[in-house]
Amino acid sequence: MTSPNAISQARSANPLGTLTVIPWTIGPHENASITPFLMVYSLGDGRDGPEAGEAAMRAALEGMGLQIGGEVADGTRRPGVHLLVEARQAVLTLPFMKVQCPVPAEWEAAAKEGEQVYLIVPTKPWPEAVPGETVTEARLKTFVADGEVVRGAAHMMLPVRRIQG
Repeated sequence: MTSPNAISQARSANPLGTLTVIPWTIGPHENASITPFLMVYSLGDGRDGPEAGEAAMRAALEGMGLQIGGEVADGTRRPGVHLLVEARQAVLTLPFMKVQCPVPAEWEAAAKEGEQVYLIVPTKPWPEAVPGETVTEARLKTFVADGEVVRGAAHMMLPVRRIQG
């Protein structure tokens, strides 16, 4: 179980509405280690409603040069995209947002070990997963594995940056 974190709490002039980020891990599997994931999604509460928010998210992602429903993009080739992982925090910067998100110790260790994180940004809003409320593994899996969500999302592998002491 995990809890989503809001990037912007209030509805604003932004058609994206409240953006939220949630971390989780999958694995380990037979020949693979634990994979850390981050998902950025909208609650669909933007000024013009969920449909306009979905279109705005699509435009923001395509503006970054990402394919919706396409192959997994290489985050090292995206200007304005950064992921810093340190002290059980992930700081994600995309051209349209920046967020600092607490992450579990297992997630941080997997991110540092593998030196990358799988980012999913669906265009479809997820209004049921509100910040501060626990999202069970089953609810998360149901949303993330939904065919419409997968086909309507951008996928990217982000390199993990660390503070150099």
